[in-house]
Amino acid sequence: MPNIKSAKKRVKVNATKAAANKARKSNLKTVLKNADNAVENKEEAIKVAIKRVDQACAKGLMHKNKAARKKSQLAKKLNAAG
Repeated sequence: MPNIKSAKKRVKVNATKAAANKARKSNLKTVLKNADNAVENKEEAIKVAIKRVDQACAKGLMHKNKAARKKSQLAKKLNAAG
């Protein structure tokens, strides 16, 4: 455990941010899984997934190239479905 006040604060802030990032990543994975498995409202599920991928990229949870690749894959599935 750190002794310096600013280092103690960093530990608390890092823990808070790690928890928030974990929740966001988990939610993103769930949305992507739902988009893959959607039978009804597939178009709606994929649009929500694309939006969440953009948000994850903006928050720094995902590299911009990975986000572009995921969006491309989702668009490909959307075009193939309908």
